[in-house]
Amino acid sequence: MNEPQNRTKNTSEKGRGKPQEKLLQQVEVKAGRKLRARRHPSDGVWFGLGMMGLIGWSISVPTILGAALGLWIDKYYAPQRSWTLALLLAGLTIGCFSAWSWVSKEHRAMRHADDDTYEDGNSDANPNENEEKKP
Repeated sequence: MNEPQNRTKNTSEKGRGKPQEKLLQQVEVKAGRKLRARRHPSDGVWFGLGMMGLIGWSISVPTILGAALGLWIDKYYAPQRSWTLALLLAGLTIGCFSAWSWVSKEHRAMRHADDDTYEDGNSDANPNENEEKKP
């Protein structure tokens, strides 16, 4: 008669452990990011604003160059179709692709840095990891 109660109790204990482990892992990741941000103060508000400006310029410059080239072609060659609109859209597409490529590369670098932090074991980001390695 005691066996079914023990099975139920063990099952409920196992169910409680998994969310707690997941929460602990999430807290460790966020703590690691916060500590890394403190170690690298250059990645602050001004760095973020600079990156937004960089993305804006990487989109606007090709768009403006495409429109300018389209206006020049329309002015000197008088085609039946508007090259201004076509090259403006081409410049916008190139700029958006360039910005997307750059942002995804930065995102991968950040994720790679997160992975390296935990693999090295030298970081303050996961203090429990060093304790687990000790005999």
